[in-house]
Amino acid sequence: MSDLKIPSADPKADYAQHAAEISQAIQNVLQSGQYILGPDVKLFEETFAKFVGVENCVSVNSGTDSLVLALKALEVGVGDEVITVSHTSVATVAAIELVGALPVLIDIDPDTYCLDPKKLDELVSSKTKAIIPVHLYGQPANMDPILEFAHLKKIAVIEDCSQAHGATIRGKMVGGFGDLACFSFYPTKNLGAIGDGGAVVTNRSDLAEKLRLLHQYGWEERYISKLAGINSRMDELQAAILNVKLPFLPEKIHRRRAIASIYDQRLADTGFVLPKHQSGTEHAMHLYVIQADKRDELQAFMKENGVGTGIHYPLAVHQQPAYLGRLRGSNELPVTEKIVPRILSLPMYPQLSDENVHRVCDLLVDWSKHY
Repeated sequence: MSDLKIPSADPKADYAQHAAEISQAIQNVLQSGQYILGPDVKLFEETFAKFVGVENCVSVNSGTDSLVLALKALEVGVGDEVITVSHTSVATVAAIELVGALPVLIDIDPDTYCLDPKKLDELVSSKTKAIIPVHLYGQPANMDPILEFAHLKKIAVIEDCSQAHGATIRGKMVGGFGDLACFSFYPTKNLGAIGDGGAVVTNRSDLAEKLRLLHQYGWEERYISKLAGINSRMDELQAAILNVKLPFLPEKIHRRRAIASIYDQRLADTGFVLPKHQSGTEHAMHLYVIQADKRDELQAFMKENGVGTGIHYPLAVHQQPAYLGRLRGSNELPVTEKIVPRILSLPMYPQLSDENVHRVCDLLVDWSKHY
């Protein structure tokens, strides 16, 4: 990616914006002698819970582990089924299998790319114990009918917010709707660490208490395991870095939305399918994803002209070798299968200049006139 004039993402630029503060935060941790579950982890959990608007935040070492521990806290395990989408990071489905449960795949809404609530009734069974809607690309899923369905069926809801830090529904942050919600702080996320990190948030104190046991061997007191847990503690250094970055998150999301607005305006008449803006919601714009004919040729054209793009994701989970033909629901995903060959993620990060956004648009407009 180093030869690209405009990369699709630029976590190094995000670091550079806060380099001095991050270096000082790291030095403070190193000199403190408290390297595991120290004051920076505690501060981050408190401030991130406040940001999301929930009572509790339990930090963990990755977004994948946040899903695994959320499922464990709900006692989802062998023989249970969990409904989720195939159009997501493989981590969503991998976490379900890591606790011994069975993923059941549901199709997506063609406008939001998120779980289609109208399909839930076709897939629910007596074994269904949880639903995981994914707020994909930063677009909030249609939570009202999902929650209504789950309440009626007595099924838990875990929000996968890994791409949706700062997205809202009727002014309320995603992450505050389900029984639990999971976040990733992978370096390219809206709030990114310099390495891996994750968190589970909840308004339920009983689940928060279980999560605090589960993420450290089930210890109720040191070396005494009340539950069978794992080691999934956020590193104190990563927490310190996130504490530097978190206060700037609202303005960075604002910048992402400003970039998206330029894309919306410049690409309106190109024939590309642009992200839909859903009434009553605010997209976090983690990714700006278009649909295009001849997607692969377009991606090559952009690269030749110094612009990086991404594909999120080149195969849906059910199309990947590890999962091919073995997950229930795999044969009923027409919307998912239609969009996968067409999606392309345009450059999107807060440090992207207006000049470079317009450069990206110029290329896309030129392509649309000739192809």
